Amino acid sequence: MSGNAAFTLTDSLVLAAVLSVVGTLVLAQGATTRQRARLAVCTANLGVVNKAVLAFAAEQHDQFPGLPDPEDSRSPWWWYKEKVKGYAGLTGESSPKDLVFACPEDRGYTDPMPFHASARFDFNSYVLNAVTLPGLPNIAGLPLGSIHQPKRTLSVMEWTAHAPLSWHRSKTGRENSPFYCDAESVAGFVDGHVALVPIYYDGYNAAYTQDPIPGYDYQFSPQ
Repeated sequence: MSGNAAFTLTDSLVLAAVLSVVGTLVLAQGATTRQRARLAVCTANLGVVNKAVLAFAAEQHDQFPGLPDPEDSRSPWWWYKEKVKGYAGLTGESSPKDLVFACPEDRGYTDPMPFHASARFDFNSYVLNAVTLPGLPNIAGLPLGSIHQPKRTLSVMEWTAHAPLSWHRSKTGRENSPFYCDAESVAGFVDGHVALVPIYYDGYNAAYTQDPIPGYDYQFSPQ
């Protein structure tokens, strides 16, 4: 009896360990599936937003949105949305219900809420390549014909591309620091395609302040 009891106990312990491993794998697989689904939603949404930006440009003499309005002090970086949202099927005042402008993985930055839940960012997870500070590369207000490499030049993208951080394959978990090189962001390009791309970081300057070194498939500047 003692031998059978010992065998039963050992067998139970092995079974418990196996079930624990299986449970961990199932949970991990479930988390991976959810992450992929959220990435797919974010990519699809940004595809719609990118098309809206290009459609706006096509009706504005092929000129990108983003030039500062003398009567509007809001940054075109975020508030380009007000010019293009109609091309994404939205009408009326912007709100958290504008789901096409929302990435499900958006965790915001300084505020305790996602960008797409905040009026301060026009309920928007995505930024235009339109940081118009002196000396910074951008395409704000430029004609489409002036973009020399449309397949490489960024149009609109997740905010994280400006850091860089990642909402999808994050090396910092839910934290927004530190910035790190090759953090991946979903980005839309002037030629219309959308992709998850690694973003260059030199260790000192935010990514949007400069084009990357050779070897990367994007650039902020129109040249």
